[in-house]
Amino acid sequence: MAASASVEARLRGAMVPVAHRVVSRVQETADTWTLELEPLGERIRPRAGQFDMLYAFGVGEVPISTSGDHDGDGPLTHTIRAVGAVTRALCALEPGAVVGVRGPFGTEWPLDEATGGDLVVVAGGIGLAPLRPAVRHALARRDDYGAVSVLVGARTPHDLLFVAELEAWRGRLDVEVDVAVDAAAPGWHGRVGLVTTLIPGAVIDPPQASALVCGPEVMMTFVVRALIGRGVPLERIWVSMERNMRCAVGHCGHCQLGPTLICRDGAVFPAAATTRLMEVREL
Repeated sequence: MAASASVEARLRGAMVPVAHRVVSRVQETADTWTLELEPLGERIRPRAGQFDMLYAFGVGEVPISTSGDHDGDGPLTHTIRAVGAVTRALCALEPGAVVGVRGPFGTEWPLDEATGGDLVVVAGGIGLAPLRPAVRHALARRDDYGAVSVLVGARTPHDLLFVAELEAWRGRLDVEVDVAVDAAAPGWHGRVGLVTTLIPGAVIDPPQASALVCGPEVMMTFVVRALIGRGVPLERIWVSMERNMRCAVGHCGHCQLGPTLICRDGAVFPAAATTRLMEVREL
C-alpha cells in the first residue's frame, strides 16, 4: 500500500498541477517579478537548481526554476521574466490568485560535490534566480566551503535582480560579490563590462574550485572558457540550460538535442556535456 501511494504521489507531481495561492508578488525589474506561493494541497520542495512547471489557468504553463529556499515550510518561490503570454499572465497575478504547480523536476546544483573547495557562482541576468538558492545554501553552511565568490552580470543597473540581497551578501566578511553591467548611465560607480571580466579577479584556488554558471547560452559559453583559462577544471564546472522545455517529463520531445532531453537530463549539466548542445541554435 505504501509503495503504491508513493508511485501515485510521483505521478501526481509529474502530471497533475497542485493548486497554489499567491501570497506575495514583488517586482524585481521592469519586466521581472518574484512570486511566493503557498500550497492548497501537497507541499512541493524543489532543491537548488531544480524547476517547476507553473500553470496559469486558461493560458498555459512554463518551466521556471526555483529561486528560494524550500527545505522547511516556507513559500515556494519563483522569479519570472514576462516574455510571453504565459509568463506575462503569471507576472500579473496579485496575492490571492491561484496557480497550478507541477514538480519538482530536473537535476540540482552539485553543492555536496563542491564541499571542501572554493565555490564560484557566475550569473548573467535572470540566471541569478536559479543560482540564488545555491548561494544561500553555501552561505548557510559556510564552513563546508573555502572561498565563495559570486559574480553577477546584467545589461544595465536597472536589470539587476535581488539588489538588497546582493548588498547584504557583499556586506559579509566571508564572501566576495562582484557585479558588472554592459552599459550604465552617469552615476553608476560599479564595473562596466562583461561578466567574464570579473573572473580573473575572483578570489579562488582554481584547481580546487567548483563553478556554477547560469545565464544566456552565449554568456555561459564564454564564462566556461574563461573559467578553464583561469585554471578551474572542466569537470568541476556546471551550467543550467532551459531550452524549449514543454512537458518536463521527456514525453513531448520539444527539448531534445541529439540524445539529450533537457527536461529529463537537466536542467543542470556538467559543462563538458553541453559544449555540443549549445552549438545547436534551433531545432
